[in-house]
Amino acid sequence: METPDGLDQAVWDQAGRQLGLQGLAIPEAYGGAGFTFAEQAIALEELGAALYTGPYLASAVLAATALLHSPDESARADLLPPIASGETIATLAFAEDGASWDPASGATAAVKNGSGWTLTGHKSFVLDGATAGLILVSANTDAGLSLFAVEGTAPGLTRAELPALDQTRKLGRLEFTGAPARLIGSPGDAAGVLDRTLDIAAIALAAEQLGGAQRVLDMAVAYGKVRHQFDRPIGSFQSIKHRCADLLTETGSLRAAVAYAAAAVTESPDEIPVLASMLKAYASETFFHAAAENIQIHGGIGFTWEHDAHLYFKRAKSSELFLGDGAHHRERLATRIGL
Repeated sequence: METPDGLDQAVWDQAGRQLGLQGLAIPEAYGGAGFTFAEQAIALEELGAALYTGPYLASAVLAATALLHSPDESARADLLPPIASGETIATLAFAEDGASWDPASGATAAVKNGSGWTLTGHKSFVLDGATAGLILVSANTDAGLSLFAVEGTAPGLTRAELPALDQTRKLGRLEFTGAPARLIGSPGDAAGVLDRTLDIAAIALAAEQLGGAQRVLDMAVAYGKVRHQFDRPIGSFQSIKHRCADLLTETGSLRAAVAYAAAAVTESPDEIPVLASMLKAYASETFFHAAAENIQIHGGIGFTWEHDAHLYFKRAKSSELFLGDGAHHRERLATRIGL
C-alpha cells in the first residue's frame, strides 16, 4: 500500500497467468475462464479479507463488466483478452467532483473529430485511475451518455493520485483536454450499460466487504481467547461474548445475501436492480460495525498503527462510501420500486 500503484506485480502476474482470477467471469471466447459471477464473488471475498491493494475490482469487475454488457463485439474481442490475462490493467471512470455516483450527472463531453472522438472534462474517485493502462470513460454526446476507451498514455490525459483515508485502495483524478478516445458501442447507448455495470459492481464490493467483516470477526475472536484480564480470557466476559455473537449473526446474514445476489447475476438478472442496492446498504453497515467492534475488543492495541485493525476500519469506511452509502442505495431502491 506504500507504493505509488499499490501493486505487487509478481502477485498480479501469478493471479492472472497461473490462477486465472482476472478472467474468472470472462467468457472463454474472450480469453477468460468462462465461470460465472458466483465464482468470482468467492475470489472477491478472499481479496477483501486480505485487503488486497491491487486493481482487481477496477479491472476484472468494473471495466470487464462494462465491456461485457456493451453491444460492441469488436471492443469486447479487442479489449477483454488482455484484461482476462492481467496483461492490461483497466478501470472505469464515471464519477466527477460532485457528490453523485450517477454517471448521467457528469459534465465530461465527447466531440466527434474526423473518424474518432476527443474528450474534454474530468473524472474523480477513479479506482486505480492514476496507473491503469486502459480507461473506460463515460461522456456526453449529442445523442446522450456514451462510453469511450482511452489509453493511459493518451495525449491530453493528465492523471493524479488522490489522497485518501484508505491507503489500501488507490483513487485517481483524471483531466481530459482533447484526449483521443475510441467509442464503445454507439453514441447514447451507455446509460443502460453503466446502470447494470454499477449494480454488479455493488454486489462485487459487497462480496469484498463480506471478506473483510469475516476477517475482523475472526481477529476479534482470536484475540478474545489469548488476551487475559483478571486471570481469565476476555472472551469469557459476557460483554465480549455478546459483541462477537452479534457480529457472527450479522456476518452470517451478509454471507447468505451475497451468495444469493451473486447467483442472481447469472440466474435471475431481473432481480439485480433491487438486490444490488439492498445488499450494498447492508454490507456497508455490517463491515463498518464489525471493523469498529474489532478495535473496541482489542482495546489499546487496536488503536495503534502497529496493528492491522485500523486498516480494516479505513477500508470499511471507504467501501461504505464508494458507489454510494446506505442512504444513497435505500433512496435508489425506493425510486426503482416506485415509492
